[in-house]
Amino acid sequence: MIGTDWAFQRYESVRATLPDARFAAASHEGRDLGDTVDDYDAYILDAFGVLNRGETAIDGAVERMAALRALGKRLVVLTNAASYTRAEVLAKYHRLGFDFTASEVVSSRDVAFAGLPTLPEGTCWAAAAAQEDDFSDAPLGVQIAHLADNPDLLHTAGGFLLLSSARWDEADTRALTDALLENPRPLVVANPDLVAPREEGLSLEPGLIAHDITERTGGKAMFFGKPFGNAFDTALARLADIPRARIAMVGDTLHTDVLGGAAAGIGSILITDHGLFSGHDVAPYIEKSAIRPSWIVATT
Repeated sequence: MIGTDWAFQRYESVRATLPDARFAAASHEGRDLGDTVDDYDAYILDAFGVLNRGETAIDGAVERMAALRALGKRLVVLTNAASYTRAEVLAKYHRLGFDFTASEVVSSRDVAFAGLPTLPEGTCWAAAAAQEDDFSDAPLGVQIAHLADNPDLLHTAGGFLLLSSARWDEADTRALTDALLENPRPLVVANPDLVAPREEGLSLEPGLIAHDITERTGGKAMFFGKPFGNAFDTALARLADIPRARIAMVGDTLHTDVLGGAAAGIGSILITDHGLFSGHDVAPYIEKSAIRPSWIVATT
C-alpha cells in the first residue's frame, strides 16, 4: 500500500543517491510559520503540502504569505512540479489566490531544461509528460517528443526526460528499462520526488520511476530539483543579498525539503499537517532518518 511508511522507507532506500548534509541538533516547535519569523528574513517554499494539496490551496496559506510580506519577508517558491511550464505554475498559484511574481517562482522543469546535456545530432528527447504539454518552453534548438505517443522513440531517441508520471505505469517502466539495457542513453529527471500529496492521497512521481529503472539497469540518472544543489543554487540566487543563516526552506518532506535545505546551508521548516506526514507523529521518522529540521510546525 502506498502510504507514508512506504514512501519514507523508499526514500531511505535511495539515501545514498541524495546529497550529504548536516542537521540541527534539536528542532524548535511551533504552530505555524508565524512562530518562526524572528529567525528568518526569507522563505523558500515548497508548493505541495505547504501552499496547496493537489489543486486546492491549504487553509490559511494565502493569508500567511500576505502576513509574511507585511513583515518584509522575502518569498521564493521552489517546486518539483515539472508537468507545468513556469507560466502555468504561476497561473495556478494566482488561481488559488497567491500573488507570487514570475521572479519568485523556481521550477525544477526550468532547472532541468537549463542543464540538459547535448544529444547526438538528429536525435530528440523522449519525454514522459502530461498529454497537454507542448514543450514550448524548451531551450532553443532542443527537440522533445511525447514518448507515450510514439513508442518507437524507445529505440530512436537520444535521451529520456521524465517530467510527469500522469501517463505512466509499470509496463512503461519495464519498456524503458529494456531500452536502456539494450542501448544506454541519458536519463534526465525533472522531478526527483518519489510521491506527492494530493486530495485523494499520495501520487507516484518521476523520481520513483527513475530509481526503479536505475536499480534495474545499474545506470545513473541526472536529477534536477529538490533536494539537489542545482535547484537550490537557482532559488538562492534570487536571495543573494540575504545571509544563508537567515533563509529557511519550508516543506512537507524530510528527504527532499529538509535534507535539501540543510545541504544548501540554510534553515529548514517541516510542515506536518498537510503533506507526507499528515496524520502521523513525525518524531519517529526524524529519529530513524536522522534528518532533523530547524523548526517543526503544524501548518503554514
